[in-house]
Amino acid sequence: MLKRAYIMIGMSLLLAACSSQPKWYEDPDTHIVRSGETLYSIAFRYGKSPEELTRWNRLGDGSLIYPGQVLRLVPPTGSSPRASTRTTSTRSTSTRSTSTRQATTPLPKIPAQPSPQWRWPTSGRIDVEFGEKPGPGTGVLIDGKTGQPVVAAAAGRVVYAGSGLIGYGQLIILKHNETYLSAYGYTSSLLVKEGQEVKKGQRIATMGEGPERKPRLHFEIRRNGKPVNPRQYLSAR
Repeated sequence: MLKRAYIMIGMSLLLAACSSQPKWYEDPDTHIVRSGETLYSIAFRYGKSPEELTRWNRLGDGSLIYPGQVLRLVPPTGSSPRASTRTTSTRSTSTRSTSTRQATTPLPKIPAQPSPQWRWPTSGRIDVEFGEKPGPGTGVLIDGKTGQPVVAAAAGRVVYAGSGLIGYGQLIILKHNETYLSAYGYTSSLLVKEGQEVKKGQRIATMGEGPERKPRLHFEIRRNGKPVNPRQYLSAR
């Protein structure tokens, strides 16, 4: 009986300790920044525009994110006039009105900038079309040979170069303007780094292995964070 009592006491203490620990989970409308992530890699993962995340989270130029930071993935909702009145009950009427206007002012729209002039990022035929499998389905898979050159499809700036996004292998993301990004997955021998400006046709990587262990390049174009069919922008082959 004594042994059983000790066991029951031990289990009670264990359960109490577990219940006192914080619950680490993420709201589906937020993202907790991990080490090595950038604003562009986070936006890419959720199919959002980096400019949207910058505005929704009041990030200024968008560069100041850090591990552990909680980012909003949806637009903020404005406070109701009643809530604003309660929180400013000790202020003047004019101050309350200003606070209410600021809370309900809609965020500005992202300007639509023109598409750059695109070129094919590598030689080879398209083996998997936009939206098809295998692969993420957010771009096209171009067949080729291991180690063949991968070039920038348009001039831009490297905003991500790494392997932190599951399903893309080693990935490079280029920003061309406030509207358009391009991405190059399953690459090897990365030849550029984040922050680097690249020219159209400049070699940025070599082709690695994609799905089914075949030499392939995953290539995609995103407009305001949303994947679009690259065939709409590239010359016919």
